[in-house]
Amino acid sequence: MAKNRKLLIGCVADDFTGATDVAGIFAKSGMKTTVLIDVPDEGLEVDADAIVVALKTRTIDPSDAVAQSLAALRWLQHRGAAKFYFKYCSTFDSTERGNIGPVLDAMLAALGSDFTTACPAFPANARTIYKSNLFVGDIPLSESGMKNHPLTPMTDSNLVRVLAPQTSHKVAGCYHETVKQGVDAVRAWVSKARADGYGVAVLDAMDDGDLEVIAAAFDDAPFLTGASGLAYGLARTMFEGGAAAAREPEPSTLPGGSRAVISGSCSTATNGQVEQMLQDHEGFRIDVEQLATGQDVVKEALDWAKGRLGQKPVLFYATAAPDQVKANQAKFGVAEAGTMVEGALSKIAKQLVDRGVSELIVAGGETSGAVVKSLGINQLDIGNEIAPGVPWVSSPTAAGRISLALKSGNFGAPDFFVQAWDKL
Repeated sequence: MAKNRKLLIGCVADDFTGATDVAGIFAKSGMKTTVLIDVPDEGLEVDADAIVVALKTRTIDPSDAVAQSLAALRWLQHRGAAKFYFKYCSTFDSTERGNIGPVLDAMLAALGSDFTTACPAFPANARTIYKSNLFVGDIPLSESGMKNHPLTPMTDSNLVRVLAPQTSHKVAGCYHETVKQGVDAVRAWVSKARADGYGVAVLDAMDDGDLEVIAAAFDDAPFLTGASGLAYGLARTMFEGGAAAAREPEPSTLPGGSRAVISGSCSTATNGQVEQMLQDHEGFRIDVEQLATGQDVVKEALDWAKGRLGQKPVLFYATAAPDQVKANQAKFGVAEAGTMVEGALSKIAKQLVDRGVSELIVAGGETSGAVVKSLGINQLDIGNEIAPGVPWVSSPTAAGRISLALKSGNFGAPDFFVQAWDKL
């Protein structure tokens, strides 16, 4: 082990799926990468080129999100990171209150800087930015399934307008006609924007080449923010050897065990994945109304699983159509409905692992955070990429070593739940 390895990138991620997403990008670029769950203990020593601290701050109170993010940043600062990165979702999940803007402001101030990026583009997953508008494939963000997100409905595609109410900094859009001219053109644009009093740049990006240009233009900046796409550009810029050093993470060599899928996401993509899996696999649906009335849904789910584990992968899902989600929120409250579902799914996951499940797919950022915490996991090793933004990861638990795939609700092809196991 290299005791004097230089920490190149210290990253703070606002949810657990995003943390494994960006860690997979760093690892694939050749960096030795580790994901740490929550703010690490002060005395923890980690040998890595890139460390990602996974927080569950996307939808909590903004002041709490800021406090946790700053604590993670301080830990990374003490490790001497050369550059810092705030990772959020490629669909810019937030509200007028935050939490992207407040965390960005706080981290920017803590690092003594006055200008940074806001670039959630991730072309590998069909997230692009043009004229400051975020697109999901060919569809503007506000017309995509994200308009129905239960916690952070995205009803405006223009990221300058979305971010402006959240931050104390003036926000400007750097358009594609500037980015496509190259590094010097972006630097000149930034220089003028700073002189005009702006503090945040929403940068257009249509492909990976644009992301490399943006990262190179900000090579002297201590702090960048974005999704995993810009992290790709950053890794290519910072890591010695660039493309020649790129590699796939080491294949997993974990012993096989029972397999299960835990799905709490209600995104359009995950709804399709659940529907496809149910065509040839058994599933147990988690009903919010039953949870609210005190019915022991967790016990029923585990009783159902008896005799089924160890055969085909089994599915436990709370996935529902947008109209049903809205009805549940109206009846039980937005936070309460989400908390009930996360609590039930995380308890089911813990009991499944205790009963021999060693390979587990979890869909949804909030659900992934609840499951990882229920398993007592504090560090994740990066394995094979299943799809852009979703690697297998592994960690020891009290019940033995486990393989996990923490999937953002919006990621993955329709057959993701069925085909992901092949990547182990």
